[in-house]
Amino acid sequence: MSPRHFPLWRKSSRILVTCPKGIASYLKKEIESLGFPVELEREAAILTSGTLGDTLRLNLSLRTGHRVLYLLAEGEANGPDDLYRWIHGLSWENILHEDGYLCITSTVDHPSIRDTRFANQKCKDAIVDRLQRICGRRPDSGPARDRAVVHLFWKGQRAQLYLDTSGEPLSRRGYRKIPVKAPMQETLAAAIVLATGWNGQGPFVNPMCGSGTIAIEAALIALNRAPGLLRSNFGFRHLKGFPAPVWKELRKKAQEKAVRHFPGQIIATDMDRRAIAAAEQNAANAGVQNWIRLAVCDYSETDIPPEQGILIMNPPYGERLGNVKKLERTYAGMGNFLKTSCAGYRGFIFTGNVELAKKVGLKTRRRMLFFNSGIECRLLEYELYEGTYKDWKTGTEQEKATS
Repeated sequence: MSPRHFPLWRKSSRILVTCPKGIASYLKKEIESLGFPVELEREAAILTSGTLGDTLRLNLSLRTGHRVLYLLAEGEANGPDDLYRWIHGLSWENILHEDGYLCITSTVDHPSIRDTRFANQKCKDAIVDRLQRICGRRPDSGPARDRAVVHLFWKGQRAQLYLDTSGEPLSRRGYRKIPVKAPMQETLAAAIVLATGWNGQGPFVNPMCGSGTIAIEAALIALNRAPGLLRSNFGFRHLKGFPAPVWKELRKKAQEKAVRHFPGQIIATDMDRRAIAAAEQNAANAGVQNWIRLAVCDYSETDIPPEQGILIMNPPYGERLGNVKKLERTYAGMGNFLKTSCAGYRGFIFTGNVELAKKVGLKTRRRMLFFNSGIECRLLEYELYEGTYKDWKTGTEQEKATS
């Protein structure tokens, strides 16, 4: 059935796109580049607006967003019974399949609720009871987010209901099948690559690559491949009136915008053979294996092309992996490697340990704040000049004067 039978798909509303703390500015640029207005920037979200149909393009295109939440309704609720009556009064028979599956998620801050599971239960009961009364059937429900997902926001008397059009978070691209220790989320990796300014020109070198997430996201960016092309399932597919032909056309246009080649090269290394094996499989799953040169070696033995490029390392922080004293030597060694082997490059180290970062012993050009699984981290950019500092500084000033 086409969207014209379901006006909700054409109705404009607020859309909240969530993201990890520290990367909202990158998400904002992405949303603006897609032609959407930015109405509010929060610490871990961007508020925009559009139709439910517009959420298809957001889910397909965003690299740094986690969830695309379409505001369905808002009202007042002074307690659980009020919440039930309000939700039960909405036309769920025009939104959800009575023979489908439903997941309820929530953010609740109300004095009557001690356990958010109770609010979830009330919300779920209100929805399925209405569907049972009107359609004669009620959908199954549970914690899996692989089909229809409704999100409840309830603070004080204010209650809002969102359709989580992503379902599973957008960070789950689908290419990472083999787990390794302390993996980085794909959305964070994409934001880090964007922060380096990588655009497919010149070398992108990633020693200590782990399972290859940063290198894979760099390849997807250089190839201009929409990350949503890697996934076949989203929450919006399980809503009534899902416009399958529109979705097919959006995917086709995204595939046409992708490029087959870029002038730069991506090199990723790790001394752990299992990590490189995982990276090889993940890159193949993402369809970028031909654009990443992987090798097993210590970071200091990584092949550094002579052209100026970008080099980024993501060493252990001492939080989950390794011994801090041992890591002090590692960080000092990284500083020596950057200084002696990477002249002319823009060097970056991503770390969650500021004290260890001091052992690098190089002057930072920028210090960018990120969060990795709740750990406050920094992306540190280093000045890796060729020749003397005086010569490098003079050249930099001349470059600025002529730009």
